[in-house]
Amino acid sequence: MNTRRKLLVALGAGVFATPLACFAAQQAKVGRIGFLSPYPSDNDLRFEAFKQQLRDLGHVEGKTITIDYLSAETKYDRLPALAAELVRRNVDVIVADGGPPPVTAARIATKTIPVVFVAVSDPVGQGIVASLARPGGNVTGISLQGRDTAGKLLELLKEIVPSAKRIALLSNPKNSSISLVLSEMHAAARTLRLEATVVNAGTPGEFEAAFAEIARDRPAGVVILNDPIFFSEAGRLTTLAAKHRLPTMGGHKAFPESGGLMSYGANRLDLIRRSAFLVDKILKGAKPTDLPVEQPTEFELVVNMKTAKALGIKIPNSILVRADKVIE
Repeated sequence: MNTRRKLLVALGAGVFATPLACFAAQQAKVGRIGFLSPYPSDNDLRFEAFKQQLRDLGHVEGKTITIDYLSAETKYDRLPALAAELVRRNVDVIVADGGPPPVTAARIATKTIPVVFVAVSDPVGQGIVASLARPGGNVTGISLQGRDTAGKLLELLKEIVPSAKRIALLSNPKNSSISLVLSEMHAAARTLRLEATVVNAGTPGEFEAAFAEIARDRPAGVVILNDPIFFSEAGRLTTLAAKHRLPTMGGHKAFPESGGLMSYGANRLDLIRRSAFLVDKILKGAKPTDLPVEQPTEFELVVNMKTAKALGIKIPNSILVRADKVIE
């Protein structure tokens, strides 16, 4: 081969090798996901559902993605430091699960890394995004729509106990979204001619005193407001309710499954699975500002008939036929 032909071959090889090398490098890039959770790490079913959805989308841990999971173990004051740690680890996207506290911590920690929130009531009203259609900034996610569904729990209670006059609302004052939900609850209570009393419990250590306070007023029922601590301690809360013979209901099926009376709300595992689709799009180059905030499409009504019988409460057929799950 003469010198001229050798040079042409070498140049040709270089032309093809460079794009191939770039393509290989692109293919080899592993997306790093930071998962910020307020839930206990020893039983985080939501995180497992998130990982399974990513697998269903074709991702393989260690090959196409890595996931840094950090849990605050229901201690909200740990979230800012954990969010800052994810930023130090230079993750490509942060999933802020479990309401406003995690996404607030993530927003403070970074203005550039994409953040996907899960289960936030009224993200526009709380200033987390500019609008549902055009979130703006580096944040998007899945709304809980808690303000829109909160009053339905009171409607269900009134359907079960038409003579009800008083209702207790168990609230965690450390949760920044509670004020919005309480506003909706009080409005619904006025419409249904119910007197709603708020009792606060910010830690599990305050649960017993809270239920003793509620029991003194003998309300027709207790609505346990949405909060990761309450979800994680559902069994303890429903045990205390049973001790005082108080019907309980909430927005998470964990309550009736643990012995409470009823729940109505968005399917939480569906919300976390849908967040995996947003993460997948971001890892493929989409910007959060171009990804509209999604809202719940699946809602669940769960009734515990065993608890109803123990409390001497008759559940109307009008509710049973609408129930997604009836626990006998």
